[in-house]
Amino acid sequence: MIQDVDQLLERLVKKEALNGSSVELVFDAPTKDWVARRSGPCVNLYLYDIREDLQRRVPTWEDARGPDGTVSGRKQPPRRFRLAYLVTAWTQRPEDEHRLLSSLLVCMLRNPMLKPGELGGELDATDLPVYIEVGQPESQERSLADIWTALGGELKPSLDVVVTAPVVINLATPYGAP
Repeated sequence: MIQDVDQLLERLVKKEALNGSSVELVFDAPTKDWVARRSGPCVNLYLYDIREDLQRRVPTWEDARGPDGTVSGRKQPPRRFRLAYLVTAWTQRPEDEHRLLSSLLVCMLRNPMLKPGELGGELDATDLPVYIEVGQPESQERSLADIWTALGGELKPSLDVVVTAPVVINLATPYGAP
């Protein structure tokens, strides 16, 4: 599922924010070593946190139906996970970085919910939407300044993008005869 979210973000950013430009898109950790090796403008989407979205969790099991429509067992409902990305722009001039960040912000705001059929991979098979939030208030568990410190870099303008995506657990238990 994580690789499918990465590919979804890559398609979305290339299509709506970068518009075919030569800006590179990467998913690397923006450490000091990475910054030193960087050449040319790029946008970095660094996945730094994965947590279950407990508010969207369904606590009951669902009916699993056979081809004839009868209940053949019980299965766990899909779980939803919040993938948090630190999104940064890297160029030679701050003005260019700000333009890129602005374009990325508008791209994410334009797509708060993506429906099945637009997602790709396993995400389409779940028949559930994917949600994108950007620029939400910092939580107690997650501070962007702490993330930059952990990466060993200096604080830089960035977007905090959180993608909530479903995960289907293909675990069913048989259902006995009445």
